Amino acid sequence: MGHSPADTGGTTTDVLVVGAGPVGLSAAAELRRRGVRCRLVDRLPARLPYAKAVGIQPRTLELWDRMGLVRDVLEAAVPLRGQLIYADGRERARIELSLPPEVPYGFAALPQYETERLLEAYVAGLGTSIERGTELLSFTQDPDGVTARLRTASGADEELRVRYLIGCDGAHSVVRKTLGLSYEGGAFPETYMLGDVEADWDLPPGYGLRSSGPSPDGAGDDLLVCIPLPGTGRYRMSMKAPSASAAADRAGDGVAHGLEGGTGPALDDLQAVVDRLAPRPTRLSALRWSSVFRISHRIVDRYGEGRVFVAGDAAHIHPPVGAQGMNTGVQDACNLAWKLALVVRGEAGPALLTSYDGERRPVGEEVVGRTVRHAVQGMDTGPDQRRTLMLREAQLLVGYRDGPLSGAPYGPDEAPQPGDRAPDCAGLTTPVAVYPLRLLDVLRGRAGHVVLLYGADAATLVRAADATRAAGDLPPLAVLARDAPDGVPSGASVPVYRDAAGEFARLYLPDDATGFVVRPDGQLGARFPIGATTTALSDYLRSLSVPLRPRTVLRDPVVARDGDHDLELDAR
Repeated sequence: MGHSPADTGGTTTDVLVVGAGPVGLSAAAELRRRGVRCRLVDRLPARLPYAKAVGIQPRTLELWDRMGLVRDVLEAAVPLRGQLIYADGRERARIELSLPPEVPYGFAALPQYETERLLEAYVAGLGTSIERGTELLSFTQDPDGVTARLRTASGADEELRVRYLIGCDGAHSVVRKTLGLSYEGGAFPETYMLGDVEADWDLPPGYGLRSSGPSPDGAGDDLLVCIPLPGTGRYRMSMKAPSASAAADRAGDGVAHGLEGGTGPALDDLQAVVDRLAPRPTRLSALRWSSVFRISHRIVDRYGEGRVFVAGDAAHIHPPVGAQGMNTGVQDACNLAWKLALVVRGEAGPALLTSYDGERRPVGEEVVGRTVRHAVQGMDTGPDQRRTLMLREAQLLVGYRDGPLSGAPYGPDEAPQPGDRAPDCAGLTTPVAVYPLRLLDVLRGRAGHVVLLYGADAATLVRAADATRAAGDLPPLAVLARDAPDGVPSGASVPVYRDAAGEFARLYLPDDATGFVVRPDGQLGARFPIGATTTALSDYLRSLSVPLRPRTVLRDPVVARDGDHDLELDAR
């Protein structure tokens, strides 16, 4: 879809992003790489040095791969291979974080401040820097834009006119409160201690620990959860705090969630819990930081109103079981950003933005419900369910089959359908490259939609590629079947890859010659028989309210789918 500049209404900034955590940075990154002008503000004077959200899911790594960021993350992170479960001093289970071999990335751990550092550098490379010490005081919106009032680091007030505003400003979001969104849910009664320390035990590298036992006062269970971090013997440890350490809601808005200010627990406080619950004697050292924190579970009644949206903790908070929080927020940002970019660039109608709530709020509801359930009941499953559990925790099953943009399914029921994640696959080759490529390699750096055309006849794929351009400037890529004859028509204007390993066919289950639209967020937008390319793509673009390219030939040129409870802690 080509760039068609839209009326900016006199603004010099298209989007204001409030909050420069991983979610706000992801939103800014996705907007900037699509050419959208944005400002990114954060009320804090500097990045916080806390390993809060540490778990990085495979799906997030796939999104960062497409951005071109994943290499830096992989070099900084450590693998999460599994978790050891202890109860009353005995090992009860060993959970292996294993995924099917076609999934390109495993689970990883990285302190949140490192994630933010890498994203910040990426966004700066696109021309946008965080405006530190800048606070959103208020905003109003009208049919043509949003007027925001900011207080800058110098103490001066600034009035800013933008087309859209995204609130990524956390559980105590000013944006959410100003919009008047409800934030229903509840709080868990326990207070927890959190610390970033080194331990001299000999646990296998890459494995976390969850150990429970009777509490010293006999009231309920004691709990210790440790997640490995980069560095020798380094872990982020979570544990129940003594009742005397109970924290209050310091924000004054009734949302008791996240780190509390004031003095955190000392190393001796953490050591006392480790002495009770560690599987073997262990000495802690090198305490980098500590805090007490509370956990709530809440979700907004809608993810935005008019020209203003919320994402991440501003929209949903929940127990940190399974490291779902930050990763869900990053997917919020990616889902919203590509849609905003199309609208800002005049390539889609504003109605497209309503699909953000339609697609992401059901995901948020599922994540909040599941993490509360797992916190209360645990995550034990039988062998037949473990594969599905791992895929869900990896966020590889997030989909929008019932969403407002998903068209009619086509092909086998078990095949990836509109709304599903577009699977990665290996073994793609070209006549020039002497090594096989993954689909992620082919898609890397592409900011917009891509049409994948699969079949056994190269000439048919080339004609289908011409049809995609006629429908709306959608860039096509051809995937030639493994056993297809060699040879591509002379002068073919579409890149052709061969499914040399047969993985594309195995994972996508094409019904003979089949086309697929891959959305900018890596989900499938459409699946169709190649003989209906023009019609299918025109229907899909119409669902986005994208103006179709004027053309005189409309025929197809190819051929004549709570409450208050004890909970466990994991990498949020």
